[in-house]
Parts: sequence; C-alpha cells; structure tokens
Amino acid sequence: MRLLVAIKPIPDPAVLVRLRLDGDGVDLDGVSVVMNPFDEVALEAALRLRESGSGEVSDILAVSVAPSLEGEAILRTALAMGADRALLIEANSVSLEPLLVARVLQRVCVEQQPDLVLMGNQAPDVDNCQTGPMLAALLGWRQATAVSAMGELLPPPAVITTDLTLNRPRYASLPNIMRTRRLPVAREDIAALGIDLTAYTAVVGYRQPPPRVSLGRRVHDAAELAEALIAHQVLS
Repeated sequence: MRLLVAIKPIPDPAVLVRLRLDGDGVDLDGVSVVMNPFDEVALEAALRLRESGSGEVSDILAVSVAPSLEGEAILRTALAMGADRALLIEANSVSLEPLLVARVLQRVCVEQQPDLVLMGNQAPDVDNCQTGPMLAALLGWRQATAVSAMGELLPPPAVITTDLTLNRPRYASLPNIMRTRRLPVAREDIAALGIDLTAYTAVVGYRQPPPRVSLGRRVHDAAELAEALIAHQVLS
C-alpha cells in the first residue's frame, strides 16, 4: 500500500501574531514556521500503519504545496520523522486557497497513484476544513473526515483527514534531522502543472478583534457571592 501525506507549513501557533501597521495583512516577521499539527498527526498515523504491518505499507510520500523555503523545511521534518520521500510543489506567489491545493494534490495523486491520502482535518491559521473533502470529490474517492480513532481502514482508494485526538506524534530525533539534510526533496513548480491557478476567494480586509468585555467581578467571600447572585436573579 502506498500512502501520500499532505502537510502544510503554518506560522507557529504559540506565537501571538499582529496586523501590520498599514493594516494590509499579518505581520509574520520573526515568526517561525512549523508543520500544521493536524498534518503532523496524519503523518504519525501513516508511520504507525507501516510499523503495525496493517495494509503492508511500502511507501510514504510527504507532499507540501507551499513557498519554497517553508515547504522544504517542513518536508525535511517529515523525512526526519520517517517519511520515505518528499515532494514540494513550489507556490511562491500564488494564493493557496483550499480548492487550488486540492487540484494540485489531485494531479499529484494521478502521477503517484497512492492508495490512501492522509492529511489534517484543518489548519490553525485558517481553519477551513475544506481541502480533504474537495480532494476526495475531485478524485471520486471515499473519504473519512476528522478521524479520531483508527480501526478498520476504508477500502482504498480513500482520503482520510485526521483530528488532533487521533494520536501523539513522535519527535524527529537530532540524528534523523542531521541525516535528512542530505536527502533529496523533489520539486515541481506549480505553474508547470498546467492547472487553473485562478483564485475564487479574496481577502477584503483585516482587523483586530474587539477587546474582550469582562462579564464578571471578583468577590471576597461567600456572603458577597450570594448577594451578587440574588441581585443578578432579580435583575434578570
């Protein structure tokens, strides 16, 4: 069985990002890029399928549709975790909306002929939850979304999107990270795939969320709490 795992680079979710001073986009200067944690779970699921002997997994291909530097960085992490091969579809000046990514992955699936595609159910940067279902629809394959437990596999071919609760991904060891620096990462330019790169969605603006309004107050003892609750009940 051949597995394809789609992975996406995202800004580190642990870092608080802010809008640019001109309001035109998010300021990502100095923000590190990491693998989408949902995709990391999908990769771990693929690795465990191979280790368990279930389905006789012969190949795990990690694929990223991303700008060159960010995509290569997370693909090398995928190789360090245990993926067999890595393919980067370089998209340096393209709006990577879910439908476009699904079309690219469809083309990769036609070329690579995987039995299963695994990817995260969503990504914390946009939370669209659309790429996996769109890919399954384009391919005409079965799909299972937001998978939180792996029992009997869907009959291939199928697309599986994973939830964070499915497993706990392994760490890429330092020796493996050093080793993968010498491994090749295959590259293709998105413009050379011959697919429609038209964007069907557009960002019309950015703004900070409104400040949170406090809905409670601190009380000092049970008597004050009881008094506050009685007053609230009378007012409501």
